[in-house]
Amino acid sequence: MTRPNFIIFMPDQLRADAVGAFGNPLAHTPNLDRFAASGTLFDQAFAQHSVCSQSRVSMFTGWYPHVAGHRTITNLIKPWEPNVFRSLKESGYHVAWLGPRGDTFAPGATELSVDEYGFWTAPSVHSFGSVEEDPDDLWARLFYRGRRGDEAALDYDEAVVRSAVDWLRHPPGGPWVLFLPLLFPHCPFTVEEPWFSLIDRSAMPGPAVREPGEGGHEPRFMAAIRERYGTGRATLAHWQELKATYYGMVARVDDQFGRVMRAAEDAGLHDRTVTFFFTDHGEYLGDHGLIEKWPAGLNDCLVREPLMIGGGGLPAGGRSAALVEMVDLVPTLLELAGVEAGYTHFGRSLLPLLTDPGRPHRTHVFSEGGFTLDEEPLLEQAPFPYDLKAALQHEDTALVGKATAVRTHEWTYVYRLYEPDELYHRPSDPSELRNLAADPDHAGRVAELRGELTRWLMATSDVVPWEPDPRFPPVELTSVEEQARARRIAG
Repeated sequence: MTRPNFIIFMPDQLRADAVGAFGNPLAHTPNLDRFAASGTLFDQAFAQHSVCSQSRVSMFTGWYPHVAGHRTITNLIKPWEPNVFRSLKESGYHVAWLGPRGDTFAPGATELSVDEYGFWTAPSVHSFGSVEEDPDDLWARLFYRGRRGDEAALDYDEAVVRSAVDWLRHPPGGPWVLFLPLLFPHCPFTVEEPWFSLIDRSAMPGPAVREPGEGGHEPRFMAAIRERYGTGRATLAHWQELKATYYGMVARVDDQFGRVMRAAEDAGLHDRTVTFFFTDHGEYLGDHGLIEKWPAGLNDCLVREPLMIGGGGLPAGGRSAALVEMVDLVPTLLELAGVEAGYTHFGRSLLPLLTDPGRPHRTHVFSEGGFTLDEEPLLEQAPFPYDLKAALQHEDTALVGKATAVRTHEWTYVYRLYEPDELYHRPSDPSELRNLAADPDHAGRVAELRGELTRWLMATSDVVPWEPDPRFPPVELTSVEEQARARRIAG
């Protein structure tokens, strides 16, 4: 294959199990399901963080969040730090980033990494708008706004998609990257018709929650959020309404993805263009009695990815059960482009899985989040509707204490700096509701996975730059007296 083009389509806060191809018969995602059948679906792909900026920085650098302290929403990719877009641009790719997402690059890094940035078609409204809401209202604390008017249709995402469709009619001559970072289905949960009424509310199952008094130790932040937000007031009907609206937002994303794919096909670009579909993280959506996400939340619903890759002559109909990390995107893109990374990263190319989905890939995958107690002044301050979330982090920073999860095909183990361990059996407990870590029968398993976590932290603790620094600046190899004499003579 000659150097392919790349379309990278990235919605925000999309649960993998909200896509039909990942096994959900209630989801309305015909375009994504068709794309999955035409390429390779990765059923066990995991993000390295459960919050937007931290996850995006990790997947585009190939570094885990802890490697360079990219653990907050405000520590973005610096101009001197590597990233895959910059590597592709410097190797001759034209990189177009449609939409002004501000949660990836620090000042200066954008100019070094992309050729185009912004909209071809501008939005006419803010994606979610500002409305007056009662902070004591349950719907407001569930981030729910419901049906919005048709005047909101030309929002940020629609502007990105229309820009992409126009852009694909006249792409650059050489190899290119078209990156489309959307906002949907990130909360607040709101969408216009026909998407709002598309999903049958009564068909929506209730959230995955523990039985009272069962399940072993639960991370403290879960009860704190439920109490502060008052989510115990929510009935099954509340959760069904919220989930159906979220699925409607996903259906809108699916329709927009289909339009971009048809534009590429109409332009005759399909056979020369590899498309990547994934998100930055998932969404609680009522599971555990929670909504949105949490910086130290490492549950499957937050970090499992709907990763799919296809087009550009790659094999069709693949479904890989291999354990995959999102840092694997960097070497995959670079290998397809025939580009050397030029720096140390921790990804492993997925290209072998694209040709043979049954191959093994990783034995363990890792996700992390949270902070130390002394980092409290660095944590976010936020207005409504994120005010309660921010306040909890400052009032009791241990609620958002550092945590790391390691997963195998069978187990999830979570080590929390300020709380007891967690251990979940993935095949029998996919929602991670029954913590087995304190069970003496599983002590050996806990020790084994804690050892794997320690090994991983040691192996990935930092990176050494490939460009050596000079050992000392150039200086005159003469005495101070001789230098002073020379200055007097010159003066």
